Amino acid sequence: MFEIRVICATDDTDRIVKALDGAFTAGTITVHPTHDGTQNRLYLYADHKGTPIPPLSEWPGPVAAYATAPDAQSELAWLCDREPHERDRDRDREWWLRRAAVVDRMACGLTPGAIATDEQALDIARRLMELDETAVICDPRAYVRQQYARWTTTHR
Repeated sequence: MFEIRVICATDDTDRIVKALDGAFTAGTITVHPTHDGTQNRLYLYADHKGTPIPPLSEWPGPVAAYATAPDAQSELAWLCDREPHERDRDRDREWWLRRAAVVDRMACGLTPGAIATDEQALDIARRLMELDETAVICDPRAYVRQQYARWTTTHR
């Protein structure tokens, strides 16, 4: 698996997305305007053609994935209680999973009064995927939802 980032003219976006999808087994391609709005940034995880993408039934949406999650304030307090680490790599998988999940919930608007951006949620989701050394080709936030849903069934 590898990550592809492209900056292109807005008029070329559709053509480049088609080309990437044709050349690779690609997960969700996210498109964001550049800061000046004149171009687009494309992000995707991909693999060589022939690598299967897991079926959509294995990827719960945010409401289903976080149905039994504690409120965001409790999760944030739990994360802060474990904050005194010098380096991010000292934190365990559970910390990264719970952080990714609460930030994803905030970015989805599922936590009243708490806000996070889609980009923040995506960055932390990618960190979890790195930590897991996953070869799954998907939207990183969908990966967080899947992993959190699985985690809650075994740890609660």
